[in-house]
Amino acid sequence: MTAKILSAAPVVAQIKKDLILRCEALKKRGLTPSMCVVLVGDSPASMSYIRNKKKMCEEIGAKFQLRHLSEKIDSTEFLNEIDKLNADPSINGIIIQLPVSDKLKNLPLPNLVVPEKDIDGFHGINTQNLYSGSTDLSLLLPCTPKGIINLLKFYHIDPQGKNVVVVGRSLIVGKPLAMLLSNLNATVVLAHSKTKQLRDFTHQADIVISAIGQAHFFDRSYFNPERKTVVIDVGMNSLEGKLTGDVNQDDVKDVVSAMSPVPGGVGPMTVISLIENLISATEKQSKG
Repeated sequence: MTAKILSAAPVVAQIKKDLILRCEALKKRGLTPSMCVVLVGDSPASMSYIRNKKKMCEEIGAKFQLRHLSEKIDSTEFLNEIDKLNADPSINGIIIQLPVSDKLKNLPLPNLVVPEKDIDGFHGINTQNLYSGSTDLSLLLPCTPKGIINLLKFYHIDPQGKNVVVVGRSLIVGKPLAMLLSNLNATVVLAHSKTKQLRDFTHQADIVISAIGQAHFFDRSYFNPERKTVVIDVGMNSLEGKLTGDVNQDDVKDVVSAMSPVPGGVGPMTVISLIENLISATEKQSKG
């Protein structure tokens, strides 16, 4: 067998059509969804991510603005900037682009944006929805987990009753994703750098999701062809000047049943989920 490629392109196109209609409906009521990204410093990688967000925002008819702050900004000034944005009724969604400068790393960044404008889905009140068992994807959930579930749904891959191994326990991807999959009735193993005999877990998995940030970490030895495993690759790594995932796709393509590509898989799903959160946030704010 050769693995089916789970491309984001048709999923994004479908979601985008719906978001354009929802954005138009808001505009007819005099509300144009508006996103503000707060960037500290001049990271080229951050600028690249921001361009993608701006492009998608504009494609669905929403407003985009960038609040570009100096790397030298201190925590008091930074908090004042966030407070102003939180209080500004013309801004519906706020993102603090990571990473921030060393001066700001000790701030409680996930909770600085008010929950109703937290379109990254990191605020404790928003992540609480996951802990209470919700599977409602219209909530302001973390964007990469939301994007992965939408990708699986589009390709009719139901997590219910499946053995799922999530590798990587970050607060942005691994932990919220494991909780969301558990809410969808999957049996989830949350593996990480201290997990012993990782292959024992992946050999029993129906779905493996990697978010460890190590280029080509997973080769064919991690997969049991009889399981017909689905592989979702969240990794964004540079290898010989090329963007590549955590999975050596050429090596595993004949031992797994399906896999998301890098680029063109989870990345675009994360961006469209962010825009989806913006529209949902605007709709909820408009209802007061």
